[in-house]
Amino acid sequence: MKRSILIAGTLTAFATPAIHADLRASASYAIATESADAGGNRATSTTYTNDASLGGIAGISTVAAPAETAKSGYVGQLYEVTALQLSATSATVNEGGTQQLAGMQLLDDGSTLDVAANAIGWSVQSGPLTGISATGLATADHVYQATLAIAQGSYAGLSSTLNLTVLNVNSDNFGTYAGDGIDDAWQVQYFGQPPNARAAPNFISDGSGLTNLFKYTAGLAPNNPAATFTVLVNPVPGQPTQRAIVISPTFADRTYTVEYCASPPSWSTLSGSYAGTGAALTVTDANASNPSKFYRVKVAKP
Repeated sequence: MKRSILIAGTLTAFATPAIHADLRASASYAIATESADAGGNRATSTTYTNDASLGGIAGISTVAAPAETAKSGYVGQLYEVTALQLSATSATVNEGGTQQLAGMQLLDDGSTLDVAANAIGWSVQSGPLTGISATGLATADHVYQATLAIAQGSYAGLSSTLNLTVLNVNSDNFGTYAGDGIDDAWQVQYFGQPPNARAAPNFISDGSGLTNLFKYTAGLAPNNPAATFTVLVNPVPGQPTQRAIVISPTFADRTYTVEYCASPPSWSTLSGSYAGTGAALTVTDANASNPSKFYRVKVAKP
């Protein structure tokens, strides 16, 4: 292409170099050379499409797999905010612990905009959270079992919720049931949510004479007077110097230790500890020739 300019009556011709575009390629795509006009053209390959613009302003690029869209370099971008999305560093939080919450705006083109945590209005919708700070730090309450909590956030006219699971990491720290030697879940099962004075360790709730602490340790229902723990001393057929100590009921998550003495309180262990069987457990005393001998059983629940 040539153009002519008249300068001081002299006609001078100038050659203008052609605008040049090259083949572009990378390890995963190649774009054939395309021509450039005032606005840039589209170049495509099997998996890649590029809408370029002329000059220093970048365009939009997309790739099919994995699906990605790059829009950096635009002077401006038009979009609509469709939702507020909340997140946390973990979906669980230990009772008494904290968890940092965050939020972002979802846009109509699938991209996102981060929102500062202190710009979001935080609140507890339900569940065992004692509160959420202005900076999005959620604090978990104590629970007797893993329990769902729901946090809520609001920003720019939109609101959203986030589920967190508060984990029970201490079995004896729930409300007025805390620190009494009985599993909080057991007390809630039989006596409901605290406070309830009938759930106290030394309370006898069924007239059986057995305290709640004993029934919990032995694996018995505290509100059933027929649920009792028995230790029987039986003779062993054909073995006059032996005795069979029959313990019932027993449970696999508990251990049982038989102790003996000729005269209390000087107790000794008979033959070590035994794991429960889910049924009656028999421990034999091979040396029961004394005219009198006392037995007792210790029950331990780890």
